Amino acid sequence: MDSEETQTDMAHENVAQERETQPLEVDQALFQDSEKRADDLVKHEDSPLNVEELISKTTLIPMMVAITSAIFLMLLDTSIIATAIPYITNDFHSLSDVGWYGSSYQIASASLQLLTGKIYVNFNSKWTFLVFFAIFELGSLLCGVATSSKMLIVGRAVAGMGCSGIQNGGFSIVAACVPMTRRPALIGIAMGFSQLGLVLGPLIGGALTEYVSWRWCFYINLPVGALVFASLFFVRVPEPRKNSITSIRLLPRDLDLIGFALFAPAAIQLLLALQYGGNQFAWNSSTVIGLFCGAGATCIVFLVWEYYKGDEAMIPFSMARNRIISSSSVAFGLMMALTFTASYYLPLYFQGVNGASPTLSGVYLLPSILSQTFSVGLSGALVAKVGYYTPFMLGGSALAAVANGLLATLAPGTSTGKWIGYQILLGVGRGLCMQMPILSVQNLLAPAQIPIAMGLVVFSSSFGGSLFLSFADTILTNSLLSLIPQYAPYVDAQAVAYAGATGLRDVVSAQDLPGVLIAYSKSIDRNFYLCAAASAACFVCAWGMGWKRIGGAKKQDEKV
Repeated sequence: MDSEETQTDMAHENVAQERETQPLEVDQALFQDSEKRADDLVKHEDSPLNVEELISKTTLIPMMVAITSAIFLMLLDTSIIATAIPYITNDFHSLSDVGWYGSSYQIASASLQLLTGKIYVNFNSKWTFLVFFAIFELGSLLCGVATSSKMLIVGRAVAGMGCSGIQNGGFSIVAACVPMTRRPALIGIAMGFSQLGLVLGPLIGGALTEYVSWRWCFYINLPVGALVFASLFFVRVPEPRKNSITSIRLLPRDLDLIGFALFAPAAIQLLLALQYGGNQFAWNSSTVIGLFCGAGATCIVFLVWEYYKGDEAMIPFSMARNRIISSSSVAFGLMMALTFTASYYLPLYFQGVNGASPTLSGVYLLPSILSQTFSVGLSGALVAKVGYYTPFMLGGSALAAVANGLLATLAPGTSTGKWIGYQILLGVGRGLCMQMPILSVQNLLAPAQIPIAMGLVVFSSSFGGSLFLSFADTILTNSLLSLIPQYAPYVDAQAVAYAGATGLRDVVSAQDLPGVLIAYSKSIDRNFYLCAAASAACFVCAWGMGWKRIGGAKKQDEKV
């Protein structure tokens, strides 16, 4: 009798496992059928939104407010520290730790990013989102009360661990709550307002640091975080798949913890090599070369393991091989990379070359901030009308390439009208692109697969931003060391590079300052060439996102 029951249990478990690991094509067909039923429901004006797959209008608003606010704080925390670092180093006498204040956040986030997709698949999405957000808030609190540089670095790492699941979870919750035809407008609104966090970071950080304390760059997350919890706590989020308590013992397999144990050190070693190279150590040093070799070897083992795991892997190869998913991920990574780079180096131009204060340099970013916010919202509404997202990605990336090329002409004497116009072009270009890769992936997959794909897409943005910031830092430092001897031969180039944008006037005489400013602006210009190249690469990748209408359109609408 016991053996029969055991055989029955094993049979049920095998059936459950087969259902969980259905190939992409089968899930896609099921997804199209469910989306068609949802779209048919919302076509009628009197049809309610509180069906099984959707949530009511009254709960949609607080949910979107919570998700948008959480992503806003996450992106704000990425850039707000830039203008606070000089004051932090003064308090802790920790100039040697400057690189860690940003990299500890990025490394912790990137190393966990892919695992978050698996976590959202196996646990309730709302509560998982709130747990990640609570970890982010804990990290912010630790940074605010830090009594040493090491404590601040640990707090930044904890905040990065929390932020790894915020953006992925937010977009997965939206996908579970509304049909595909309504997602462009909602995601456009969410991204339009949340992206303000990235570009407003230097402005808010400069104002808080200058007039209150750098600690408020982190304390500001706490009251807004309380509103996020209050807005989302009572909202019921539909779940495309739920795990029972009996499957807890299968979690190590379902989460692919071995894959994570291989991927995390590979990502950390690569980011550390880029962080150390040209800064603490020379690029040809044994430390940097060893980190690169370790990252490469670990990555190879990780890929072999993921291939062995198949559809149960942290990155299913059947998903990664899909042209739409891979193209969307790379395109999103490139777009966010140039967004991060411009957000860091435009204030550097205003502060270093034009002599603006931290607060005023943030004000000078308003043309790109406002134009990007407007174009993100507008593009979401237009996609919902037109039904295609790829044209917006192509147009936006082309416009961003032109804008970055124009920004690469900035010089000490550039007129206000020019840098305002260039920023408007850049903001519109980025705004047109920002949500299109997310819509592309969500339009392709079944709801149960979206969290894993979102983890891949969001990881590409975080990883791309980290890589390009490292590249940009190397370009700036090497350019200063080579150009200052040309334009100001009697100036110590090392001293200028060490002083930073806000302190270069303290180490340079009035006679040598014009030449140093030319060298500084040309060095920053080279980073905008990097951004222009990223925009062009994004334009090429956008062609792989396909021409599939949103909402599970008919076969004749597909031109993939």
